[in-house]
Amino acid sequence: MNVPKIGIIISSTRAARVGQQAAEYVATVAKKRTDLAFEIVDLRDYPMPFFDEVASNAYVPSTNEVAQTWQKKIASLDGFIFVTAEYNNSITAALKNALDYAYPEWNRKAAAYFSYGSAGGARAVQHLRDICVELQMAPVRQSVLIMGNDFYPIMNGEKQVKDLANLEPQVNNMLDQLSWWATALKSAREKA
Repeated sequence: MNVPKIGIIISSTRAARVGQQAAEYVATVAKKRTDLAFEIVDLRDYPMPFFDEVASNAYVPSTNEVAQTWQKKIASLDGFIFVTAEYNNSITAALKNALDYAYPEWNRKAAAYFSYGSAGGARAVQHLRDICVELQMAPVRQSVLIMGNDFYPIMNGEKQVKDLANLEPQVNNMLDQLSWWATALKSAREKA
């Protein structure tokens, strides 16, 4: 069966990041499923400069080789789980830049969100949902948020994301929604 391929995108590139362990946790839960295939996509592996093209690649092909590689990676996927920190009530600059470097590659694909921060990353997720809608994506309703009391021990290295037993049912609920949308949209794209 040709199941939808889902990219688990690590949106933070800084050295002191929670994103990698969060993405690995999501991948561990996700890989128990057979309805979707998963891979971690780390923005560190795509060191794009701040967007400096003539226009969006919706209108003009990108000239930057890393951006072209990024666009091919996004095009190869059927949906996304954005693992995002909240920086100053929004998403990371690295994630916004990566989103801006592609356009048609995001279109008509499902998006889900796993976030963390003092307010659980909720404000970052809300901004990200709006961006995803503009990129013609279908955001799922269920997000997973790691709030302050759970997040601070992780940020301080006293705990790890995998130590939070309450997350797995939430991740599975998010994945159920993502599976439905990713499968439906993949089928529709293939018929178009």
